[in-house]
Amino acid sequence: MNRGEFSEGSMTLRAKIDMASPNMHFRDPVIYRIIDAPHHRTGTAWKVYPMYDFAHGQSDYFEGVTHSWCTLEFEVHRPLYDYFIDLLKACDESGVYRPRQTEFNRLNLTYNVMSKSKLLQLVRENLVNGWDDPRIPTLCGLRRRGYTPASIRAFVDKIGYTKFDGTVEMGLLEHSVREHLNATARRVAAVINPVKLIITNYPEGKAEMMESVNNPEDASAGTHQIAFSRELYIEREDFMEDAPAKYYRLTPGQEVRLRCAYIIKCTGCRKNAAGEVEEIYAEYDPQTKSGMQESNRKVKGTIHWVSVSHALQAEVRLYYRLFKMANPMDEKNVSDIRNLLNPDSLKVLTNCFVEADLADAKPYDHFQFQRIGYFNMDPDSRNGKLVFNRTVSLKDTWSKLNKVD
Repeated sequence: MNRGEFSEGSMTLRAKIDMASPNMHFRDPVIYRIIDAPHHRTGTAWKVYPMYDFAHGQSDYFEGVTHSWCTLEFEVHRPLYDYFIDLLKACDESGVYRPRQTEFNRLNLTYNVMSKSKLLQLVRENLVNGWDDPRIPTLCGLRRRGYTPASIRAFVDKIGYTKFDGTVEMGLLEHSVREHLNATARRVAAVINPVKLIITNYPEGKAEMMESVNNPEDASAGTHQIAFSRELYIEREDFMEDAPAKYYRLTPGQEVRLRCAYIIKCTGCRKNAAGEVEEIYAEYDPQTKSGMQESNRKVKGTIHWVSVSHALQAEVRLYYRLFKMANPMDEKNVSDIRNLLNPDSLKVLTNCFVEADLADAKPYDHFQFQRIGYFNMDPDSRNGKLVFNRTVSLKDTWSKLNKVD
């Protein structure tokens, strides 16, 4: 077989055990088969290779594995695993231990596939952008999305170990990373859907440095400075010309606080020919700077901002569920995985702005974009180009954020 005298598939080597055994795995199982293809390490030196059931016990025994953890489908294979190891021990008087196989439930996540073959199909058919695509549950993909080792360990601790297969809500994994990043991520200002705000009574050409807290959950994290000027970017959704009664953000005649800066009062806006708001106008109260005694005057809304002349342009990638259904591996769904994909699983925003302090950020650094969510810098960031991936939203809005019609 190994000399290549037989073609692939024409011969196998079977272990002679007991064809009458009540356990079908003992009925002279195949332990070697011919594979006529180069090996990535040994080249063409071998043409005969062991089957999993035979290789499993041998590898564990000779490599010193004491505990072999397998998913539940291997429970019925354990007697054969033990049988082969007993034969090895009988021939090895020096053996002082024996490997033990223990089975556990496979981890399944809603709106994901954990099958290596299905993930391989996604990668090979370019349905995702490689093994580290932030939409798939590989470790490198989770890392690029912004999941931390501590959050993944916390998630595993929460779901525990069982002997029954089940599916875990993706929201629980999101809760774990949100909990960890809330305690550790630095708060920064970023605007991902910008519209210009002009403070008409603020001096032209003037800029002030405002103090911004790095993490209110960690006093030792300190503060950093953020530039404030006459022209700012704010989120487009933070302004409404004809607002309902309980709208507490910018609308003509209403006051809001600019986070860590001043209270402003909206005076109007300018629209383009299509009726879209291009600029918003407001006046500031110089006696309401954060930290001043007069700044204790209360308003119901607080919004974030970045200075137009100081902000850095960035690309922001918003990720949503990859599949349209909670259990894409259900038998009635798996005929063609391509039909199950959510066409809106990635949204790329190229006209975003972040505060200047992020110029020194490094790939995989974690941040909380205030009032938006948790993000980390993508390794695509280079040569002055800033790219951020959304890890998770600020609140547990998995169902709402990822709704697929």
